[in-house]
Amino acid sequence: VQLWDATTGAALQTLKGHLSWVYSVAFSPDSKQVVSGSSDHTVRLWDATTGAALQTLKGHSDWVRSVAFSPDGKQVVSGSDDRTVQLWDATTGAALQTLKGHSSSVSSVAFSPDSKQVISGSDDRTVQLWDATTGAALQTLEGHLSWVYSVAFSPDGKQVVSGSSDYTVRLWDATTGAALQTLKGHLSSVHSVAFS
Repeated sequence: VQLWDATTGAALQTLKGHLSWVYSVAFSPDSKQVVSGSSDHTVRLWDATTGAALQTLKGHSDWVRSVAFSPDGKQVVSGSDDRTVQLWDATTGAALQTLKGHSSSVSSVAFSPDSKQVISGSDDRTVQLWDATTGAALQTLEGHLSWVYSVAFSPDGKQVVSGSSDYTVRLWDATTGAALQTLKGHLSSVHSVAFS
């Protein structure tokens, strides 16, 4: 994992420890830590200033495709080819919850702005909403015709967006799970989505 100075472009740190490809990285809300997910089946936490390895989170049995910090900085979420979503304590590295419900690889995970919910997108063509405290499944959003590559919450937490290999972007109501919009125009897979 490489850290760079965003102003000068200078290389600041090279975080070494993963034994295979790194698929996803994210900063903690206070910018003091970095989390990474790898095809070596692990999630790693790093000190963003020193580059020191802080934790190696083991629990997935397959490639880790996506990682994210909760906005309150207390938890980390990871999604894997083992079809699970894992919640971890960002301080201790302890496994908090294993969220099971997807029938295929989990490609993307994200926290809601209030850190109370997690969203996941999967190759099973669904988007799942979960309670980040209890691990309970809250909603299954169905409508995509192929793999869901990317998911994100709106800044107010009221909507969810998803991008898929069915060439569409979809908007959903995060409370009811209702489909709000299907955005068509791409001529190939949508690999990443975000709200303004």
